[in-house]
Amino acid sequence: MSLPYLDRSRRCWLFAVGLGLLLALLLVVGKGFIRAYQQAKSPVDAVFVLGGSIKRELYISRYARSHPEMPILISSGSKPPCIYLIFQRDNAPMDNVWLENCARSTFGNFYYGVPILKRWGVGKVSLVTSASHLPRSLWLAQILLGAHGIWVEPDIVPEIGVPGNTELFIKTILDVTRSLLWAVISQIYTPSCQQETPLTDINIEAWQVRGFHCEHQAQIESDSN
Repeated sequence: MSLPYLDRSRRCWLFAVGLGLLLALLLVVGKGFIRAYQQAKSPVDAVFVLGGSIKRELYISRYARSHPEMPILISSGSKPPCIYLIFQRDNAPMDNVWLENCARSTFGNFYYGVPILKRWGVGKVSLVTSASHLPRSLWLAQILLGAHGIWVEPDIVPEIGVPGNTELFIKTILDVTRSLLWAVISQIYTPSCQQETPLTDINIEAWQVRGFHCEHQAQIESDSN
């Protein structure tokens, strides 16, 4: 038995193992989409707020007043003290509100947000974003949440003025492409965020010492040095 034959056999074996693993992961992803579809008519389990405009936090604080038991995850939204003061001013409950501040992009929102929603046992989520953030955010949500058995129901918040984000076709294509890849990889790898904080844990006095500024649409007093 020659060495080249052994090398060829090893390559064939590795290829077969890799192909088998890929097919198994694709099967898991397919089952995830089926589970998500089955959740379509179920009640919403949680609200997922994508950062990008303080109008979304203004909206979700009013929502929290009428849905005090609903878990809410705000992904890289406005500065934590601004969100805290909005909820405080609106007399909105904070006990079921969490902030995730690891994400730096729309893809990152789902990269870090999906593991948290899975940990909560969510089957159907309300996705809070703006019309200026579509269709990219919804496509990414349907791919990345759907792959893990979570159905997405969009909740569009009206915007005033010029949106901060610009939806470019090439950016949409790139994000959709890597989302399809990540839908498979995320079945075996779970990222974690070290900046996941309950809203009730925000130390507003410490932030006032440090100084911060909130968007003018919030219409709240922000202290800065």
